[in-house]
Amino acid sequence: MKMQWLKALGVAAAAIVASGAAQAQDYPNKPVTFITPAAAGNSPDVVTRIVADKLSQIWKQQIVVLNRPGAGGLIAAQAAAASGVEKDGYTLYMTQASTYTVLPVMQEGKMNVDLQKAFAPVGMVGEQPIAVAVNKDVPANSVKELIDLANKTKDGMLFGATNRGGQAHLTGELFRDLSKANVSFVHAAGAAATLNDVIAGRIPIMFEGLAGLAPGLQGGGVKALGVAAQKRLPNLPNLPAINETVPGAVSSGWIVLMAPAGVSDAIIQKLNADLRKVVAMPDVIERFHQLGTYSRDYTPAQTGEFMRSEEKLWWPIVREVNKAQAAK
Repeated sequence: MKMQWLKALGVAAAAIVASGAAQAQDYPNKPVTFITPAAAGNSPDVVTRIVADKLSQIWKQQIVVLNRPGAGGLIAAQAAAASGVEKDGYTLYMTQASTYTVLPVMQEGKMNVDLQKAFAPVGMVGEQPIAVAVNKDVPANSVKELIDLANKTKDGMLFGATNRGGQAHLTGELFRDLSKANVSFVHAAGAAATLNDVIAGRIPIMFEGLAGLAPGLQGGGVKALGVAAQKRLPNLPNLPAINETVPGAVSSGWIVLMAPAGVSDAIIQKLNADLRKVVAMPDVIERFHQLGTYSRDYTPAQTGEFMRSEEKLWWPIVREVNKAQAAK
């Protein structure tokens, strides 16, 4: 009896695998929806639409991008979880770093979406490393010189970032912790406002993605001293990695394609293969670089491991930021 039960179980499992493989061969045969927390027109949104356009050409199917910004990414996560109930791969979730590195701490015990259980990683779309820049008149032309200047400046120096608790702000906090530089965060109303304050000299330092810094860099009002990437970027070889001076100072906003949990592994593998094909296209790489975006050739498993490592790095920092804010 036991052998018959095991045999029946094996047959059923084989049937499920065969069914998933058959679905993947035919996938997609109708329009696909991408749900993103990015606001329309910002850099992650543009990256999402570049990928969507290329995938739609490969699949010969329309991809509809639905922007659901707000609440630190929670609105998009809820929408993606609710829309993916059929688990057929036709609703996908283009998540961003802060949803996984910040939101679970900020909303600890309050979230009605379990991110770990609701979604499965498909693949890495791209990273947007955070850079450190200063007003053009700040007498520092390297990361080391900036650290030295901050430490000999009475009361230290201020740094601005896009928003409190965002990736740029957290990068500044990580930089301070690792470098022991006497710098502290000052809040401003968004990247454009912060950049204007730095150009005007009201704030000396800014942490921001390269796309956000571009107007100031092009206009000469600010100068970039380093980028928080593992190593120098391929299209900006003269911009040092902060990691060269402050080991471990690596930080980026990232965009990852996710599927609702329960989508067949065969479909996830097909999605991963097609995504990796897209982000390796020379014209996509060129457009990504213009947006300060760099991809990684990751499998679904590698993508999941990367996300877990990011959570492990950032959750304690977010908790410290919260504690410091509550103490004020």
